[in-house]
Parts: sequence; C-alpha cells; structure tokens
Amino acid sequence: MFVQAKRSSSFDGAALGSFGYGVGEFFNPNTKEPRNERILEAVHVMQRIYSSSGKFKRGNPLCRLYYVTTGKVQGDASLGNRIDKVTAELESLEYFDDVEVSLIGASELRKLYSLSKNSISREFMFSSRQDIPEIPGVKEAFVGFIPAKQYLPLICESGKIIRSIFYDNVRDWQGYNDVNKEISETLKSDRKRRFVLMNNGVTIIARNMTHTSSKFVIEDFQVVNGCQTSHVLFDRQDDLDDSVLVPLRLIWTQEEDVIEDIIHATNKQTEVTSEQFFALTDFARELEEFFKTFPDAKKLYYERRSRQYDGLPIEKTRVVVQANAVRAFAGMFLGEPHNTVRRGKALSERVGQDIFIKDHRLFPYYTSAYALYALEFLFRNQKIDPKYKIARFQILFALRLLANTDPLPQLNAHKMDSYCQKICEHLWDQAKAEDIFTYVCEAMDTVAGAKLDRDTVHTTSFTEALAKHCVKQKS
Repeated sequence: MFVQAKRSSSFDGAALGSFGYGVGEFFNPNTKEPRNERILEAVHVMQRIYSSSGKFKRGNPLCRLYYVTTGKVQGDASLGNRIDKVTAELESLEYFDDVEVSLIGASELRKLYSLSKNSISREFMFSSRQDIPEIPGVKEAFVGFIPAKQYLPLICESGKIIRSIFYDNVRDWQGYNDVNKEISETLKSDRKRRFVLMNNGVTIIARNMTHTSSKFVIEDFQVVNGCQTSHVLFDRQDDLDDSVLVPLRLIWTQEEDVIEDIIHATNKQTEVTSEQFFALTDFARELEEFFKTFPDAKKLYYERRSRQYDGLPIEKTRVVVQANAVRAFAGMFLGEPHNTVRRGKALSERVGQDIFIKDHRLFPYYTSAYALYALEFLFRNQKIDPKYKIARFQILFALRLLANTDPLPQLNAHKMDSYCQKICEHLWDQAKAEDIFTYVCEAMDTVAGAKLDRDTVHTTSFTEALAKHCVKQKS
C-alpha cells in the first residue's frame, strides 16, 4: 500500500505518473534512485517476503496506490489514461495478483476520517436469527431478535449512548414525542413481552463482520434505523427483563449504494420529509463537517439531522437549521431575498437542484449562515433597530454587495473561497460587523424610504432597486 498526499486542490497527471514510477522503482532491485533509511527498511522487508514466494498459498500480494489531494474526484480523460498507464506498468512487473490506483479527494478524505473516528467493535450472541439469501453487494445478512439487555451493550459505552453510531440516521433523538412516549409506556407495563411484535426494531449495517456459530463480532457499524427505539430502551433499562426482545436486521456490506438504499427504505416506514432525507447526502455531511472546522469564536454547527445537538454544551444560536441555511444562502448569494419568506417552501424544494448541490463550494453556505448569526446577535443586543427584522435576508444580500466589491465568482469556483473570506473578515470582528450592518441599514432606508414594510421589502422590484443602489455605493 502506497500513499501520496498533497495539499493541492487538484489532481496532477504528471505527479501521478511520478508516483507510479516511484512505486515501480521500489520493487526494482537494480534501481539507481536514492533511498533514505526508512525506504531501505521497507525494501528489505519486501525483499524478505518475496524471497519466500514459494510459500504464497493464495497468489501474489495485491498492490494499492492512493493519490490524495484536497480536490474533487471528477471524470478526467487524461487522468484516467494516466491511471491506466501506471496500472499497466506495475502489472507488467508480475509481482502482484492485482493493481489498483485510487484517487482520494476532499469528500472521500472526510468520509474516511469520519469512519476512523467512529470505528467501534462489538461482540454479541445472535442465536434467534434467519439467514437472508444471497443479495448482490451484500456479503451476509440476517434477521431475527435479541434480548434488549444484550442489545444495549452494542450502543453504549461508559454508561452513555454512543452518539456517533447513529451518524447515518435521518433524524437524531427526537425526545419524548407521542410515539416515543408510547414505546416508553409499553416498556414500563406488563405489555413489555409484546415489544418484539409492536416495534419495527433496529437495522445495523456493519462494514466488517465475523461469526462463529451464534457469536458475532461487528466492526465499523452504524444503527441506520432504530435511533428512537434505542434511546427509549436506554432510558428504560431498569424496566427491562429477559422477556423484552428487539427485532434486529444485521447487514454486512461495504457498498455505499447498498447502504444508501437500505437507509432510505427503512426510514420510509415512518414519516420522513424529503428535507430530512437530504441529511444522507455527501454534500450535507461535508457541510456539517466544514462548519466545525472554524475556531470556536467563528464556529457554527450545521444541523444535518433534526435535534442532533440537543443536550450538548453548544450555544443554541450557533446551531444552523437547514431552513435558515437555505434562506440565508438564497438571499445572499442567489440574489433572491424576496423569495425567502413568502416562497420559502418553493425555495426548500430547490435543495439538490440549485441549492446545496455537490459542485458548490462550501464557504458561501457558511458565510451566509454566519452573516445571519451576526445579524441576529446585533438584534438581540439592540445594536440594530428591530424594525429591520422583516428585511433580514435583504440585509444579507446588500451586505455581500457592499462588503466585497469584486464580481461574484461561480459557486463552484475556487475563487469563491477568497471572495467569502473577505466578507467574513467584516463579520468575525464584532466592531466591524456592527459598522457594516449599520451601513447596510442606511442603504435599506435610502431605498425603502418611509415604506419599510413587508409588502414593499418582499418584492422583486425592491431587490432590484437595492442592488442598483449598492452598485452606486460601490463606485
């Protein structure tokens, strides 16, 4: 396994070629390339292993190359040709049964990082089960039930629920709504024996699994359905006895499309909105992680899953729900502040079409969310007259035009990051933020005159007039 990691925001065919050449020279006993101490040590290990090749029972070793950057993995014909060439050259050495070259970009890197952080292993007995016949993309799958007392150790550690194993759920714990109250009441009553018949149970997807007879070991697993059931069982653990059984689906797969299909299907059995299903997309996961990359004073928390930050020591005003993220982005960067209130539902339906799409840079979503956070802070502290609250998203639109006079880059362009950085420099400093928002409010007064009301502000004509005024101010 060979890894070449670079901080560059793109993949370079020449660099990939050099990488492949270096790997080839690693196996070349007559190479003239210089080798440092660490490489020499690895070469000696490799040579010792191959000197015993007569004992290879399952063929030659596999060769894996990983070229890692902070860019996006996209279909590039020249890069694809370079991969094919590197693969062919290494296969021609006849040292390997298989050669594979993989590109790892920012999205893949975040996913691998998340998996490394959420890597958990559990052992349990699964006696009452039925094998599911072979399914493409699934290594093994079982349905059955286990005692609730044996289920809880799978999801708990040090007396607490492990929140990370519910990462792939559409929703986080929703508290004691009507459904969860009913589950709780059942567990407290003499009807607890019927729990296995009354509950849909849980679905666990494991990326690695072994089992001997009824003893199962699962690794890197997620509870993709059953988050609410799991939390109620945890809360009512003192009421559990051997009669309480939990329906369980256990699936062993590493195929992402299979995992996504299972999550969608199992969650559709309960009422879940299309907006909540958006939580499962790579873009939503990346946005969640990106918001957390900023220092504490500048950090926001994108709520990918409903109520996921409840009970955590996080300032509630820093939690950004999807609806506000959509409205702030549309108002500030799409130039549609007039559509953020009266056409809010139509705006949400554009998620995945021209809002929150894979090619977009993440910085503008953070910038618009932080601008809204900073504005609300000024409202709460009475630094800005509350009469402007009806024009929140018009203010964000004007802020962008006045805080950065450069032309707006494409939403998928790298230039967008530096464009947003310049705006954020005004927002991260409290004194500067107050100054720029005060300046923007003056612009609002100039355009609206005495008619700063909903009927005036929430129109296309007002947005156009505000844009013209800001252009004049810039010049």
